[in-house]
Amino acid sequence: MSKRKQYGLNPETLLYEIAEDSPKERFVKVAVILVVSLALSVLYYWLWGGVLGLESPKTSILKRQNAEWSAKMEIMNRELDQCEMALKDLELRNDDIYRSIFGMNAIPQEVLNAGFGGVNRYAYLDDLSSGGMLKDTYIRIDMLTKKTYVQSKSYDEVELLSKRAGDMVDCTPAIIPIDPTPGSYRISSFFGTRLDPVYGGYRHHDGVDFATRTGNPIYATGDGVIESVTYQRFGYGNQVVIDHGFGYKTRYAHMSKIFAVEGQKVKRGECIGEVGNSGKSTGPHLHYEVHYRGKKVNPSNYFDREISPEEYYTMVQKRGEEVAAAQPTGRPVFSLRKK
Repeated sequence: MSKRKQYGLNPETLLYEIAEDSPKERFVKVAVILVVSLALSVLYYWLWGGVLGLESPKTSILKRQNAEWSAKMEIMNRELDQCEMALKDLELRNDDIYRSIFGMNAIPQEVLNAGFGGVNRYAYLDDLSSGGMLKDTYIRIDMLTKKTYVQSKSYDEVELLSKRAGDMVDCTPAIIPIDPTPGSYRISSFFGTRLDPVYGGYRHHDGVDFATRTGNPIYATGDGVIESVTYQRFGYGNQVVIDHGFGYKTRYAHMSKIFAVEGQKVKRGECIGEVGNSGKSTGPHLHYEVHYRGKKVNPSNYFDREISPEEYYTMVQKRGEEVAAAQPTGRPVFSLRKK
């Protein structure tokens, strides 16, 4: 159907011609259409949301998407809970069993939590919405990743040490550090509380004192590495500390001579010096300590009381021959001083 046309009388030609709107009339029509459209839109949203309580399609879509992501994060957080429980179990097993077996200290909390305190490392996530759930989930994942890495490195250390498990017997301090021949020494002080011979009063004695002649050889009680060699006039006097690994260290104090240097590897029965009277001492003796995982323990609990003087002498002679073969022009080799 053809579009209706409007005609008007042209006063000049006295003819009926097609009527056209003026620019002003066209503007008024467009303005009216826009106002009516806007009013209808406002009325629509008022009726849809205010009266009927319904949401716009776009709002519904966004809310549905937000609910889906919230559900996914809830599931992720439940899985993170399980991962954290599993990691905690691994931490306890690692510290209480694996590291304990090989004399390794537990991993300090400051190492486990390294990088999570102090400055806010997650400030750039503060603008996230969703009630902070996304930020909290991200932080949990980041912390769990770093803690897992620390535990992984710890298990690597345990693995390396476990490959040396066969050496543990040789490294454990298991003999007395001097000639065990009866009558060649006496124990002048045991581990525990005693009357201090210099200052008086009862104090804790951290080791065992072997009273014997000045110059008698001192032997390493287990395989290890010389951690420190100290010469001083007070306290322990001239002393040697051996790191045996597996959590064990031994101290040999009040020595007159030292035949070892820091970093040197030694074996059980190898001579490291001679008995003396240096430092805080009232007579020639050897002060001997055993440390396990940083704590001073009773050396008497580690003495092999079944080894005979002959077996001890054979061990010392063998070590002396090994040292002589390895260092033919090096330091002198000492054996048991027989009475």
